[in-house]
Amino acid sequence: MAAKRTLNAKNLEGLGAAVLAELLIEVSAGSAVMQRRLRLALAAAEGAGGAAQEVRKRLAALARATTFVDSRKRKALVVELEAQHQAIAGPVAAVDPPLALELLLRFLELADGVLDRCSDSTGIVIGLFQRAVVDVGPLASAAAVPAEALAEQLLELVFENGHGQFDDLIPAVADALGDPGLRLLEQGCRERGACDGHPALLQIAECLGDVDGYVAQFDAKQLAWPPTAADVASHLLQAGRIQQALAVLDGAARAAAAWHSPEWDDTRIVVLEALGRNDEAQQLRWACFAKTLSASHLRQHLKRLAAFEDVEAEERAFAVAEHHPMRLLALDFLVRWPAVARAGRLVLAHGPDDWDGEAFAILAPAAERLSAEQPLAATVLLRSMLVFALSTGRTKRYRHAAEHLVSCELLAARIDDWQGVERHESFVGRIREVFGGRWSFWSLVER
Repeated sequence: MAAKRTLNAKNLEGLGAAVLAELLIEVSAGSAVMQRRLRLALAAAEGAGGAAQEVRKRLAALARATTFVDSRKRKALVVELEAQHQAIAGPVAAVDPPLALELLLRFLELADGVLDRCSDSTGIVIGLFQRAVVDVGPLASAAAVPAEALAEQLLELVFENGHGQFDDLIPAVADALGDPGLRLLEQGCRERGACDGHPALLQIAECLGDVDGYVAQFDAKQLAWPPTAADVASHLLQAGRIQQALAVLDGAARAAAAWHSPEWDDTRIVVLEALGRNDEAQQLRWACFAKTLSASHLRQHLKRLAAFEDVEAEERAFAVAEHHPMRLLALDFLVRWPAVARAGRLVLAHGPDDWDGEAFAILAPAAERLSAEQPLAATVLLRSMLVFALSTGRTKRYRHAAEHLVSCELLAARIDDWQGVERHESFVGRIREVFGGRWSFWSLVER
């Protein structure tokens, strides 16, 4: 019996059209969004023309709106926009692709205005427009729009991209435009003031497979910047122009030595391997690891070593980490690798005051991972976060700090040798004396 009362489409169909209609009228009472969705469904039942007319009316209303949409009203806006998109991409597109394309472009034209007056901290609204962009290419192909006309229609959207919602527009419509349409779009972009290096022009060159056109948009000064050199070298590599890719990377080598550029490092490694210079690629992987303690570079380095050599290299890597000038980076690496015993040794090699208690994102997971095998090291990290919260009056951290203190008490029962670290009872007495006035914290502890 309970299964028949489960709210699903099959069970609701059994109620019959009349009962469902009454329920919909009741549910939609007082809900403008629900009423508009029902009107849209009724219009769609009349055919593409009726649905299109209803969509036009709603898009015009949305274009005129100026009210700010806060987080409480955002859900209703998303439901409204999604309903219009579904109507365009569904019943209208199935019957009249040219009309659907016209409405979809009009829908996308709303994006900047909607996003300007909307709180979109979750990214759900911009995501809706980004998904709608994917439909433009197939609709344009189905509508058989001439390349010149399509390029002209898309040009406005390319330059109305204030929130990055149309970053993927050109790749999405490349097939529908074809090479002639892409060239026309490029011409239109330049006539609108786009200069070499403009994202649209770079995307057009990529879609055309025009590597020379892509590379030509960067001057020598720009190519001396490691991330730009890495980007250009990647395109040259894909085109099989490996020596040219290496030359571009070499031009940015001095800047790459002065500034950390993971893109340049990774691209150079790939290029060196493509040239068969595997020893140099290995040396660069090790250098990247030694500088940044990048686990991915170390794993790739070890993977390419002969049998048994990897064990020795791993030990050398641990030694590098333990002596790295950035202790937090070293701790994070050792915990994640994992090398728990090494991580615990690193923690205890430094005084309790040497760990930055504000680095919650690193210390909290490290303490949790260490607690099973290294209770004393975990205690040191938990205390550093606790003391930081209390000494700075971070009341939002008090709940976590109280949990840290409880964890320290549990860990204390498993510690036989405190190795010079202050015992738990003494630590609690000291922080009560120093921070006894933090009543909100102690109330959490005593619950």
